[in-house]
Amino acid sequence: MSKRDYYIVLEISKSASAEEIKKAYRKMAIQHHPDKNPGDKTAEEKFKEAAEAYEVLSNPQKKQLYDQYGHAGLGGNAGFGSAGGSRGGFDMDDIFSQFGDIFGGHFGGSSSRGGGGRRVNRGSNLRVKVKLNLEEIANGVEKKIKVNKFVACKPCNGTGAKNGSGFNTCSTCKGSGQITRVTNTILGAMQTSTPCHSCGGEGRTITDKCTVCHGDGIIRDEEVISINIPAGVAEGMQLSVGGRGNMGARGGIAGDLIVAVEEIEHEELKRDGHNLFYEHFINFADAALGTQIEVPTIEGKAKVKIEPGTHSGKVLRLKGKGLPDVNSYSRGDILVNVNVWTPQHLSKEEKHIMESLRDSEHFIPHPTKKDKSFFDRMRQYFE
Repeated sequence: MSKRDYYIVLEISKSASAEEIKKAYRKMAIQHHPDKNPGDKTAEEKFKEAAEAYEVLSNPQKKQLYDQYGHAGLGGNAGFGSAGGSRGGFDMDDIFSQFGDIFGGHFGGSSSRGGGGRRVNRGSNLRVKVKLNLEEIANGVEKKIKVNKFVACKPCNGTGAKNGSGFNTCSTCKGSGQITRVTNTILGAMQTSTPCHSCGGEGRTITDKCTVCHGDGIIRDEEVISINIPAGVAEGMQLSVGGRGNMGARGGIAGDLIVAVEEIEHEELKRDGHNLFYEHFINFADAALGTQIEVPTIEGKAKVKIEPGTHSGKVLRLKGKGLPDVNSYSRGDILVNVNVWTPQHLSKEEKHIMESLRDSEHFIPHPTKKDKSFFDRMRQYFE
């Protein structure tokens, strides 16, 4: 089943502000909340759909990717507990864990509890660094990385109990995971709920612990994770892959995998935003007579013509040969800064030639308005 447009789901326009997105989500969440629609699978699906839409549109980075590429642009960076972003991976406890603050206590949800009130353990987030060269940044890339993390224990299926069974309902909280106390005050009876101290809020206790994970439900293991890196990312950017962090204990939910981007410096091209800079030196003869040079690009080499009479500091633009913008379809340029090399060591013959040319009419500087100053040239190329 294809996903609906997130803006249609929340009934908002693409120009909606962050506050308008939050209000729209809260309205949908209240309307379709399971507590108000017990047993209604359609309402539950709409509730999950609204939560998924809000999870993307409330995140500036994910929203930019979605606005540009739609659902395909999110890859594994959307959804709850599902690398593909499918709503099939949703867990109601995870939704409350992520967005409990949106409801403002209206339904009594909290970051670690589902509708039944029992505690849901959420694993911690993991942070990894991915090094990318200029070609990978320009074209986007799929990276497979090996991560050492907590995963669900297979022998007990992550429950912490031997063979996945062997539980007792907590006698203290009767399986609710909470202890409710009523206190009489001058304003009337006040009810408060706290996690059960006997079972830690899980509503049950293990009678026979798994011998592999010793009752934790999680063990250390290595996992190979595929990460889709969009084109145009930059040093310091972070991507979030939902549900690929550490697994929560005893049937809990996984945290997220936070991917930090590191750039491998190119030997010849220097990056500035979406533009690339290249320094090239030519001699007096080539500057005076003109020549053809080769400029490195992301794809290979490009031939560039140097016009006769080129001055040192001349900037040539290779339009569209730079890096793409991760948030749009635009692309930067390669700017070639041409420098005329002044020789420092001359032979007697070379000195004689230069002396004979020193007072030549064509070697005497005659700058015109066309010979722009350094500041004028920089202003031209960055406007």
